[in-house]
Amino acid sequence: MDPLLADLTDAQREAVTHMEGPLLILAGPGSGKTRVVTHRVAWLLQQGVPGRHVLALTFTNKAADEMAGRIERLVGNHAIWVGTFHRFCARLLRKYASLVGIQENYTIYDADESVKALRQAIGRLHVDVERFSPDSIASAISWAKNNLILPDQYQAKPGHPLGKIVQQVYPAYQQQLTSSNAVDFDDLLLHVATMLRDNPEVRASLDERFRYILLDEYQDTNLAQYAIARALSIDYPNLAVTGDPDQSIYGWRGANLNNILDFERDYPEVHVVRLEQNYRSTQRILRVAAELIAHNVRRKEKGLFTENGPGAPVRLVTYSTQKDEAEGIAARIAADIGRGRRRPRDFAVFYRVNALSRSLEIALRELGVPYQMVNGLEFFQRKEIKDVLAYLHLLDNPRDEMALLRVINVPARGIGRTTLERLADHAARHGLSLLEAARQAGQVTALGRRAVGQLGKFIAMFDHLTAAVDRPVEELLGLVLSESGYQRQLAESKDEEDQQRLANVEELLTVARDFDERHDEAGRLEAFLEETCLVNDTDAWETDADRVTLMTLHASKGLEFPVVYLIAVEEGILPHERSREQPQQLEEERRLMFVGITRAQQELQLSTARYRDFRGQRKLTIPSSFLMELPRDEMDVETPGIEQAALREPDFSDFDPCCDDAVFSEPEEPVVRRAPSAPTIHLTTAAALANGGPLPRTVSSDVFRQGMKVLHATFGLGRIVAISGPATDRQATVQFPPPVGQKRIALSEGSLQPVGK
Repeated sequence: MDPLLADLTDAQREAVTHMEGPLLILAGPGSGKTRVVTHRVAWLLQQGVPGRHVLALTFTNKAADEMAGRIERLVGNHAIWVGTFHRFCARLLRKYASLVGIQENYTIYDADESVKALRQAIGRLHVDVERFSPDSIASAISWAKNNLILPDQYQAKPGHPLGKIVQQVYPAYQQQLTSSNAVDFDDLLLHVATMLRDNPEVRASLDERFRYILLDEYQDTNLAQYAIARALSIDYPNLAVTGDPDQSIYGWRGANLNNILDFERDYPEVHVVRLEQNYRSTQRILRVAAELIAHNVRRKEKGLFTENGPGAPVRLVTYSTQKDEAEGIAARIAADIGRGRRRPRDFAVFYRVNALSRSLEIALRELGVPYQMVNGLEFFQRKEIKDVLAYLHLLDNPRDEMALLRVINVPARGIGRTTLERLADHAARHGLSLLEAARQAGQVTALGRRAVGQLGKFIAMFDHLTAAVDRPVEELLGLVLSESGYQRQLAESKDEEDQQRLANVEELLTVARDFDERHDEAGRLEAFLEETCLVNDTDAWETDADRVTLMTLHASKGLEFPVVYLIAVEEGILPHERSREQPQQLEEERRLMFVGITRAQQELQLSTARYRDFRGQRKLTIPSSFLMELPRDEMDVETPGIEQAALREPDFSDFDPCCDDAVFSEPEEPVVRRAPSAPTIHLTTAAALANGGPLPRTVSSDVFRQGMKVLHATFGLGRIVAISGPATDRQATVQFPPPVGQKRIALSEGSLQPVGK
């Protein structure tokens, strides 16, 4: 038998070797679907299909990277396009941007920037939106885009006041994006879907290019993604989709469960393969999961089974308070680690919303158990990171109004709100971008001399940085930090929080260095910005780190752990209170719990607390209705401390409702942070020179970092303002006093020595 097929089951082999025509792979949790997808790609290549004709898409960057790595290990590098749906569309738009009315150097706005652009559009319309929050309007626009409704097509339903507001605001918001040469996340899909619909020749050429398409997690696609997949598989209908209706958990984000439920209707010639054997979980865990999900109606029946052993019973534990819950879980984890039975990385704790993590963090910290919170978005949402990236966005796309407004007075340059309002008026009257208006500041009679001078300094700095946009991203980023004064402001601050911000900014330099090592020069800046915009929750998760993992149920999708704790299985949390009167949303909440349960390999604990801090109040909880649907003969029920607690009210003396976050607020900082990449160095270089002695021996290039003072034998003292290049050829841009100025120096020459920090 072919080695590619030798270690596959019959069902897996059937899916891998299917060549022509549509294919639906219904893959239960832990059934080896990634193995099937990667072996299927390898099989296609082995049968003579050129790599350029294969497109494999999934939903997270980490999953895409894992898939690409597995394929390369199987068959080598064949230049196959493997990535996420959004990155695929972002790359297509770089090539076909003009067909949808934007330029190829467009900016991708995140949710925060999109809402700011929406507020601007509302302000310019002078529409009364007091009854509706910008978030609710943004959600309605997002729903329209996910359903392929363009601004001029949106019609409010009779008696629907929010719809009437959206009907006015949606076109203005889209115009705001276009004038800034920007798109939001939904536009990445909408623009590609409409481009394929309106340009038959482009559609046909891409269909011919991608003759074999593999879509993972198909149950989580929305209507726009469905339309793109359909458009690219008309002439070559070799569309293979993999998914599980029971794991569709992104309906709130626009996912349409009907895409997978109706696949056989859409493609009558489809070949269906069911992957039902679970390789991950014990029999007890799998039975608990199967009985839970059987209560859903909108699904495709599967007979999940495993050849694994029965395993330990699933624990259902009721604690007195959430503090007891956190301390009880932390104690169990610490005990298992202390006995040498488990490593910290064997454990994961899941929760419905981030706010539930705080008590767990405190409990783990008190016992000295290392942990990490999985939220890849967190790093790139920090103010200092967004500030610095905004400079890069503006350099790449000078029409980006959001980026300009963010950086024009950061650090403070004396360019205030009044100056910006007068500048915006000038821009509107003359049809200019805000940056173009700033260049004409001297012609704006409403601006004072000082404001004109400060704007001129900003433009001069911007133009100087523009000359460096083709340099490595790490170097360009270093120049931005130096010339803007941003790094100096943080470094000179005595505030501890500013020092943490400085560490984060220096970590961004490490991110840029890693990026430079993976990319060539063509389109490097745009690719870097695209990568930082399209971050997933799990991207910052260090899989090899020996720490307990804390994450939301949504982030846990596609992962597995030997031991899983699922906390706060209570009414109003899981299922969420919004699902109470909505049967379809209630089914999605049940699917979410199903996903959490099936991440567990060997041990699973579900827990509730009799009392929980919830939206600023401590309340008596109601156990989740989902718990009534589980097979108790596979479970052990524990109530530690409940008997004693029932005799008295819990001690709430440490509870301060004024300091409690709402259930959807952000959690505290994780206890584990990646440290800045370079150590602090102390050498006596200056003393050696003063005494006529030789310079110290050459030091490693890894010692040097952004902002470090250095000494050059010829040019004297200077400060590093940028670093770039691979480890074997690191280049430092050093600012020396006049008349020397800036010099680029190869660190391998050994002519630079660090001085202090």
